[in-house]
Amino acid sequence: MIDIKKTGSINTPFYFYDMELLDRTLQAIKEETVKYGFTEHYAIKANANPTILKTIASYGFGADCVSGGEIIAAVNAGFEPSKIVFAGVGKADWEIETAIDNNIFCFNIESLPEVEVIDQIAGKKGKTVNVEIRVNPNVDAHTHAKITTGLNENKFGINLPQLPSVIEQIKSKPNLNLIGLHFHIGSQITDLKAFENLCSVVAELLNELEAKGISFSNINFGGGLGVDYQYPDTNPIPAFKEYFALFNAKSDLLKGKSIHFELGRAVVAQCGTLISRVLYVKEGEVKKFAILDAGFTDLIRPAMYDAYHHIENLSSNGKQEVYDVVGPICESSDVFGKDRTLSAVQRGDLIAIRTAGAYGEVMASEYNLRKLPTAVFSNRL
Repeated sequence: MIDIKKTGSINTPFYFYDMELLDRTLQAIKEETVKYGFTEHYAIKANANPTILKTIASYGFGADCVSGGEIIAAVNAGFEPSKIVFAGVGKADWEIETAIDNNIFCFNIESLPEVEVIDQIAGKKGKTVNVEIRVNPNVDAHTHAKITTGLNENKFGINLPQLPSVIEQIKSKPNLNLIGLHFHIGSQITDLKAFENLCSVVAELLNELEAKGISFSNINFGGGLGVDYQYPDTNPIPAFKEYFALFNAKSDLLKGKSIHFELGRAVVAQCGTLISRVLYVKEGEVKKFAILDAGFTDLIRPAMYDAYHHIENLSSNGKQEVYDVVGPICESSDVFGKDRTLSAVQRGDLIAIRTAGAYGEVMASEYNLRKLPTAVFSNRL
């Protein structure tokens, strides 16, 4: 995966992207979506590196955007505007205008006030735009509280009891064309039972609506498929076959409809690794610390979500020792892993923090006036 001889002279910290693995992942998704006639819109929030985006766009996938900046990045990377969807609870006027001006596929509507604003802006531009309603199905994804999105208590989407009224309101708007429903129940979901539950809720909802003479041409199931953070080498490709087959099993329910997905993490997580160098090995009274030159400014997931990332010492095959792997930021939360067993660490060793391709580089900051990490690609070494 990582040729330490080729990366050893590069200033750390940096993100290393295994582009061969990314290609394998994209091909695996394409094989499954083509098999069933599904459409994938890559969730740009997971990783917006221009080289990554251009690679994904080259496979013909669409894009799922949650900001005007992401729409611009998607268009610049080569994603077809006719395959771009725009989601988010707080779309600013300029972002809505950007989406309309670029003739994107559709907006995912999340509130009645948003319905009014998009209709008004589209009217001023003399355009009719496609919209889908993001429905909150109240399905528990059993994932981290900070990344669950499908419960009544979450800020996202329209709750089921409100749906009939929202449908009527949208249909009354002259500049909106209601084409479908959108669902997204959360992220890093490894138990496919959650998606089975989602399908059951959607089936019941569609049956109720069709009994009232209301039907839709598009159903968007969002994303959320998880990856293996514990054993990235054992499971580098997520369970795409099982995931897409599960939805295809509901073919009677979905017959004649265009089915869409918005995978993000599952596409890019495993291809990315944060590479850092050991600054110091500190012997405490209770702990031994491996202090890196990377901090939560470079990878915030462990600090924000208590997220696990597999950590390796690329420079040593020595005896195993236990360390707290920490960064230099002046915050106690700047910890990548506690009580981690690594090959004996010394100053200057290169440390790999794995499965960092999603929500890593894209969430990096310049807190403490630190420089942003650079990106290195396997096919350019």
